[in-house]
Amino acid sequence: MPPYIAMLRGINVGGRKPVRMEQLRESCTGLGLRSVETYVQSGNIVFRDERRSPANLSKSISEAILRDFGFRVPVLVIAAKEMEQVIQRNPFLKETGIDPTKLHVTFLSEAASKDALKSLERFPTKPDRFYVGRQEIYLYCPGGYGKTKLSNTAFEKALSMETTTRNWKTVGMLCEMASKL
Repeated sequence: MPPYIAMLRGINVGGRKPVRMEQLRESCTGLGLRSVETYVQSGNIVFRDERRSPANLSKSISEAILRDFGFRVPVLVIAAKEMEQVIQRNPFLKETGIDPTKLHVTFLSEAASKDALKSLERFPTKPDRFYVGRQEIYLYCPGGYGKTKLSNTAFEKALSMETTTRNWKTVGMLCEMASKL
């Protein structure tokens, strides 16, 4: 059974959309997911499943959250092997002087079209920088993610799709957790 990583967007932020991790694990286990673990309160799940695609897993988890918690949240699921590749492809890691605590990855619900990607050309970035990957955008925000204009909302609006962002430490931890399943 291959390991997967699910990332929920917008739970437990400012008291909105509260989800206890114990209840989230129970909800996922009820879907037939195996070896379910969570990481921090912001909605990160690692698990095993052998039958469903990442898109079907995203839909199933999202529907379970609506049913069990009463609200809709975007859920992005990727295979653990893909997360390993996301880490390996990070172009900022090849640069000297990059502070890894200022690195983030915005995960896209699908690959962006060339037309959608053109809309990113007008993003105000300085001092922040970004690189578009396959289904992810690598961010370097030297002033901190809280001060960047490269937010989830900005990317969702420009690309017309759901996104969720994780800091570099969380990306690494999720990959490590999935590799131990």
